[in-house]
Amino acid sequence: MSVFDRPFDPKQDTALVTGAGNGIGRAIAQALVAEGVRTVFADLSEDKVEAAIAGSIRPELAVPWVGDLAVREGCDALLARARSTLGTVSHFVHSAAPPRRETDHALAVSDDTWEYMRAVNVDAGFHLAREIARSLIAERKPGSFLLLTSLHAATPRNLPHYSTSKAALAMLVKELAKTLGRFGIRVNALVPGAIAAGGFVADPSLTRHIPLGRLGRSEDLAPMALAVLSNRLSAYVTGSAFVVDGGLSLTNWFDPPALDEF
Repeated sequence: MSVFDRPFDPKQDTALVTGAGNGIGRAIAQALVAEGVRTVFADLSEDKVEAAIAGSIRPELAVPWVGDLAVREGCDALLARARSTLGTVSHFVHSAAPPRRETDHALAVSDDTWEYMRAVNVDAGFHLAREIARSLIAERKPGSFLLLTSLHAATPRNLPHYSTSKAALAMLVKELAKTLGRFGIRVNALVPGAIAAGGFVADPSLTRHIPLGRLGRSEDLAPMALAVLSNRLSAYVTGSAFVVDGGLSLTNWFDPPALDEF
């Protein structure tokens, strides 16, 4: 049997995916259920969650959850939902992120927007990962976590709230990987490039900076996500960042923000 035949064990593996209503999170959640993994589809929008599940190959394996991860009560409610329906969560994907507006540069972003971005990206990611890890440790089970960061964890994006939160997530991956590895829990980062989904509207002219000649799609991320999440395919991989960007990171294409109003 090929190593690629059964990357997951449907009898043992379960998953929780945030941001599963659209974009990359949806693609990963749908790919997991297609592999037979019972998966919680978590998102802020009920309509998007329902559509994502309905569009899955095996919707009977999907569990919907709708709520706001910017507040701790939302995170705890999601954990309770996952435990009551799946038992112990073995695979965690944190893809949720608030919308980004190009006008929210360093001199314009509001305190509320700054706080909300950090709360969803960093605070929720940390709290969910830590609580899922605690359950796995208590039950002596292995696990695999995947946090979505960004090329802009290391390159300015003219959106400081977004870039700094993704930079924090990139370090959180390393911190968690170092601490949790002794318990058989692997933690890695998936680093998307210009993916035309999830609220990001890319200028088609951006393709001139991409060696592979096109914008990315959510579906481009799912195979790599599954490979890294799989304890069979990536058993000796942790604390790593996997870039899926068509080569875009070979160049920095952003100019400084316009400040005409100042």
